[in-house]
Amino acid sequence: MRGGLDRSRHGETSEALYLNSGFVYPDAETAAARFAGEDDGFVYSRYGNPTVEMFEQRMCLLEGAEACYGTASGMSAVFGALASQVEAGDHIVASRALFGSCFQIVNTILPKFGVETTIVDGQDLDAWRAAIRPGTKLVFLETPSNPTLEVIDIAAVAELAHAAGAKVVIDNVFATPILQKTLPLGADIVVYSGTKHIDGQGRCLGGAILSTKEFKEETLKPFLRHTGPSLSPFNAWVLLKGLETLKLRVLHQSAAALSIAQTTRSLNGVKRVIYPMLDCHPQAALCRDQMTAGGTILTFELEGGRDRCFDVLRKLQIVDISNNLGDTKSLITHPASTTHRNLGEEGRAEVGITEGMLRLSVGLENTDDLIGDLEQALSA
Repeated sequence: MRGGLDRSRHGETSEALYLNSGFVYPDAETAAARFAGEDDGFVYSRYGNPTVEMFEQRMCLLEGAEACYGTASGMSAVFGALASQVEAGDHIVASRALFGSCFQIVNTILPKFGVETTIVDGQDLDAWRAAIRPGTKLVFLETPSNPTLEVIDIAAVAELAHAAGAKVVIDNVFATPILQKTLPLGADIVVYSGTKHIDGQGRCLGGAILSTKEFKEETLKPFLRHTGPSLSPFNAWVLLKGLETLKLRVLHQSAAALSIAQTTRSLNGVKRVIYPMLDCHPQAALCRDQMTAGGTILTFELEGGRDRCFDVLRKLQIVDISNNLGDTKSLITHPASTTHRNLGEEGRAEVGITEGMLRLSVGLENTDDLIGDLEQALSA
């Protein structure tokens, strides 16, 4: 709540918004010292900004990390965390069940620059064991995954990766730092889309990369400063406001999501419901071991495929159709035609995304009202 607070001489209660691009120096010697790294003052908001720094310090305290680098979006955080570490000839291993854009980075974009990638079933430890080899540079995974909510054994994968000298990068966006601490389980770098739960109110884009100080200073800074995915000071200020209520929102939304998941299983035409804390989840025991709650997202599959899904979406009266998630308003999307469309039919089949699948991000509305909305939309 208060970590990293840097009050100005005016003594404001809310964090100050330093909405500027550049900074002035009292003399030429100070300017030279700052550019030489001998003075830790600010030089340019692409490099650092007081409001952004407050956000970074607060994220460090929340995650339990040594260092944080704020970025312009969640995807810039993912790309920066990965691309800053690899060069032509390097090898990475990634889980197959990733957000669509994350999959494009590891499967299409990085290979264009000569990076070899191996995609595995993240739940299969033997697949990780076979894919990780001496010289593997890093492994990348998302748990729980989007949208099928697959859960990966972080500690086991980290042990395999570290034995080969590889870094472990984890996208923890679905669990948030409130429900899952990945660094104690073996993660080296954790990435977030601040656009999701951290803002949580659909206002702005932002991202964060959390790591050791050494990784930030020696690997991230040289890459991100020159490629420019800097976090806007205004967006950093909005994210700071979101952090103040993050725990309250995520815990309430997770409790509501569990209740809705339990109820949805019995609704008309629902083939299956996927939620990490349900006993029917294939990795329920691992979920309870790694996470303190199941999260704000549930996925369910309907009989009747895409046509049935679109019909249900038309009939919803409270829940909005949107591809965003982690918002205070409940949002629902059809992954096969939106967030994971670019995977193609075969790619979606490999990760279990069907035409009858819907992903629901549970908001802060009355839980009974949300259940009632789903019931009426599914009743026909």
